[in-house]
Amino acid sequence: MTDQSPILLALLGTGGTFLLTASGAAVVFFFRKEMSTDIRRLFLGFAAGVMIAASVWSLLIPAIEMAEEQGGIGWIPAAGGFILGGIFLFLMDKLLPHLHSESKFPEGLHSSWKRTTLLVLAVTLHNIPEGLAVGLTFGLAAQGNSTVTLASAIVLAVGIGLQNFPEGAAISLPLRQEGLSRTKSFLYGAASGAVEPIAGLLGVLLVGSIVGIMPWLLAMAAGAMIYVVVEELVPEACLGEHSHKGTGGVMVGFLVMMVLDVALG
Repeated sequence: MTDQSPILLALLGTGGTFLLTASGAAVVFFFRKEMSTDIRRLFLGFAAGVMIAASVWSLLIPAIEMAEEQGGIGWIPAAGGFILGGIFLFLMDKLLPHLHSESKFPEGLHSSWKRTTLLVLAVTLHNIPEGLAVGLTFGLAAQGNSTVTLASAIVLAVGIGLQNFPEGAAISLPLRQEGLSRTKSFLYGAASGAVEPIAGLLGVLLVGSIVGIMPWLLAMAAGAMIYVVVEELVPEACLGEHSHKGTGGVMVGFLVMMVLDVALG
């Protein structure tokens, strides 16, 4: 068991993922032109691959093992939580006004918000399960849980941070193309990741509530992340014909996260 406060650990972990989002958003100061389609597909594919691997090795497998340690049937909370996570993101997708960079019309409830605000909210929406996942794993590690170690929590935060870098660029550069200044584009892009420390704190607080629901919450975070991958990242990474760049990005991202989790977690 670590002697550090679980809240402090979660804030450090999600703070790191937020800083990488901001670092990615900062590329707007160095790009004079719009990011090429191939590079964008590669970045989004990489993010998708990382999230898929993290969902399996860092969330679903520990959820199954934890449920079995508690004397239950491992796949029940894993499957149930996974479904609930997908439903949660589906409802958020329908309710929260947002706009994807490749779309002409916003989704969610009708609003009079500016296009730039809607673009930022689209990325903010799928940062919620990422922050929740990091908060849950750090909270469990701080409690000395046998299925989630501090090393595995750090690996998850590193993986999420790696895919946050291209995500930060993927929001700041389109905002620049919308006519915003480089500084405003950077600030909006960085702000899209600010929800992760908030969600991480929520995850820690949930860990301290009822131990029996932890497998459900881990699986729920996994389901929400997979929903984001299938709903948004993969379609945008593989738009057009012969989109090998997006596919390659998914393969590389999955491989990197899998190796990190198995070798270090």
